[in-house]
Amino acid sequence: MADPHDTAGTQLHPTVLATGWVSLFTDLSSEIIYPLLPLFLVGPLGASVGFVGVIEGFAESVASLLKLVSGWWSDQLGKRRPLVVGGYCLSGLTRPLMALAAAPWQVLVIRICDRVGKGLRSAPRDALIADVTEPELRGKAFGYQRAMDHTGAVLGPLVAFGLLHGCGWKLSTVFAVAAIPSLLATVAVVGWVRDRPDPPRPAVARPPVSFAAWRGLDRRLVVVVAVIGLFTLGNSSDAFLLLRARDLGVGEAWIPIVWVALHLVKAVSSTPGGSLSDRVGRRRVIIGGWAVYGLVYLGFGLASAAWQAWALFAVYGLYFGLTEGAEKALVADLAGKELKGTAFSLYTFVVGIAALPASLIMGYLWQAAGPLAAFGLGAGLAVAASVAMALCAREPVRP
Repeated sequence: MADPHDTAGTQLHPTVLATGWVSLFTDLSSEIIYPLLPLFLVGPLGASVGFVGVIEGFAESVASLLKLVSGWWSDQLGKRRPLVVGGYCLSGLTRPLMALAAAPWQVLVIRICDRVGKGLRSAPRDALIADVTEPELRGKAFGYQRAMDHTGAVLGPLVAFGLLHGCGWKLSTVFAVAAIPSLLATVAVVGWVRDRPDPPRPAVARPPVSFAAWRGLDRRLVVVVAVIGLFTLGNSSDAFLLLRARDLGVGEAWIPIVWVALHLVKAVSSTPGGSLSDRVGRRRVIIGGWAVYGLVYLGFGLASAAWQAWALFAVYGLYFGLTEGAEKALVADLAGKELKGTAFSLYTFVVGIAALPASLIMGYLWQAAGPLAAFGLGAGLAVAASVAMALCAREPVRP
């Protein structure tokens, strides 16, 4: 796990550093719950694998409706902070309620509320990072934010593993512990995340609400987001990977440690991956990450032993390290000075809304034709998206 101060260095803006810590606490809370949630659903609550796909797909898609407008709204307000703070606080208040769930539909409601908070905060937060960061450091800045996020995701499953394996606690009791880092994230976002001193857009006379911003988006941005959307159609919820690991023989108490291995690789690779895109170009790094994804998904379809699940989860982390920071930096590069929030609204909306068909199709194919067909579709769409990114997408020439 990379030390956040070493990976970020002194060049990054204090607001970027603050959002990193908020992300760390938020993911620490979330990842105490998330890797165990599929087991909680199909075990004590008696849900089917298909319903796991329904929950994940609908939760992400509802959030996506807010993602479509939250960044645009922050452009109109000239402020990012109110939406960032409100989104983190909503998730922090609702997520620990998972400990009280007694039926699958209650998990669905809680997940939707949690994702609504994510929908409110995601695009404005990313636009805020872009506001305060020079273009030549955007890959590094977004990579740092993702590294801190994944560091929290390393710590969360370790906490869950200790409570399950060491203390013998029930899943619902472990979920209740997630309230503690949620509170820390709320304190951090209220206390230290600030808008940049100068407004994100010039203070000129204009109607209080304007939809003209959507027409002003660069066509290259629209193409890039469309290609990313194609890839995302094959990028179903990671809950299916956890279920696959269980089917391959990874014990329930060890599922959080598999999740730790994944996020450890994410945390170590995210800042270097983002920085690499600053040096060699965003598209090359994204295509490389998608190639890793396709191979891993094909591997999950063909795997037959528990050790293979461990290895595939470790390699899977490289996909995130290569793509997350690079994709967001590319969106920021193409957004234009005054439309960053709107650009990130489009990006996060497309990625989120594609989660519904991706997860529903994965659940259906798994039940109807088996894991090879389900994971094979994801691998095939990764190849198609890589070709489209190479042939159709463009990125601005940076000095």
